[in-house]
Amino acid sequence: MPAYESFGRTVPPARRVISAEEAIASLKSGEAGKGAMLAYGNGRSYGDSCQNGNGAIADMRPMNRILAFDPGSGVVEAEAGILLSEIIAHAAPFGFFPAVVPGTQFVTLGGAIANDVHGKNHHRRGTFGCHVEAFSLLRSDGRVHHCSPEYNAGLFSATIGGMGLTGIILSASIRLMRVASLDVEETVTPFGSLAEFFEIAEAADAGNEYAVAWIDQLAAGKGAGRGLLMTGNHSNYGARSAAAAGANISVPFQPPLNVLNRPFLKAFNAAYRWKKGKARAPHVTGYQGFFFPLDGVRDWNRLYGPNGLFQHQSVVPEAAARQAVPELLAAALKAGQGSFLTVLKRFGATRSPGLLSFPRPGYTLTLDFPNRGTATLKLLERLDAITIEAGGAVNPYKDARMGADVFAASFPDWLMLEAARDPAFISDFWVRTAMRLQSSEAGAAQAAE
Repeated sequence: MPAYESFGRTVPPARRVISAEEAIASLKSGEAGKGAMLAYGNGRSYGDSCQNGNGAIADMRPMNRILAFDPGSGVVEAEAGILLSEIIAHAAPFGFFPAVVPGTQFVTLGGAIANDVHGKNHHRRGTFGCHVEAFSLLRSDGRVHHCSPEYNAGLFSATIGGMGLTGIILSASIRLMRVASLDVEETVTPFGSLAEFFEIAEAADAGNEYAVAWIDQLAAGKGAGRGLLMTGNHSNYGARSAAAAGANISVPFQPPLNVLNRPFLKAFNAAYRWKKGKARAPHVTGYQGFFFPLDGVRDWNRLYGPNGLFQHQSVVPEAAARQAVPELLAAALKAGQGSFLTVLKRFGATRSPGLLSFPRPGYTLTLDFPNRGTATLKLLERLDAITIEAGGAVNPYKDARMGADVFAASFPDWLMLEAARDPAFISDFWVRTAMRLQSSEAGAAQAAE
């Protein structure tokens, strides 16, 4: 993937990049101007929340040292640019694993905090932010603010899920989870409809550390809503050392068109359902295949073609899910759009310490679509409308085009983050949503005077 792009490749790449050292020096000297910068991790956000078109992005990856590790408690302190894969490799021999991991291990520690990422075990462990003990935050006042739930608690809350807008995270301490091994004893349960899935989802969460469903999004008629429920727990007899985190295969060049077209997806879905669904008995699988299946293909996002992809992730309350989730899938099918990655999970009730955290009790559906221009944008707007009407929210760090009104409905406390935002930091996402809302409110106030 070309440097400093967003993973969806539907928004322009960074125009100006500065080093972490340059950003730190500018902040400490008090010379950073308004909207001057935004920290950039490993570019795994899908939209424009990691871009700053009118300023610079600061490359944090070189700041990747582990500073301290307690093999008794599993608390690790590391610089913000370290990848989760590097933390996993360091902690595995001591019997520890991150309590929460997203769908890729190639995210930075700072990015995981800034986006308050979630995983397949939200019902048990909550979000990544639930396991952050403390961090050091550099702001444009030139000071390093040491933040924890007890100290600088307001900045602590605003930074977790704050999309990098409160300053640069220099380092952080997180508490890892003790595990018998890295590998997972997985059970695959096929289901024939969404109604069947909803009947078994709560019990699956109660009985397992991890639970996630794959949906055959293109199935229609009697097969609509069919899929596979994958549940898992760390195996007592698996690996105690991390496997190499590099990809086994790669997409070495950009295809001139979208390879993941409808005929391919129908064939892939049938093959995946057959192969994965036949392994119904519990079996031990490698942790990378269970948690990070797409990490094995470097630059897989190129398969969507030169126009990139949009990811839409929504969450709807449990009471509305049985109506809203089928509506979301039906809207995509009606629009003739096929999703390569269609994932359905149940969020638990554990509250994040983050001010603008995306997960909340209910069900979350993730859909990936190749960018086909106006037709895709209209579909995404329809998915937004279904989500908001159901009382849900759209994930900002997976987004590249939601309207300001959708953002406000999803995160009614956005003004609290704006109040905590460091004036030297801004993102294209924040300009597109929150700044537009502020302008509208200011205009309405002037008109009322």
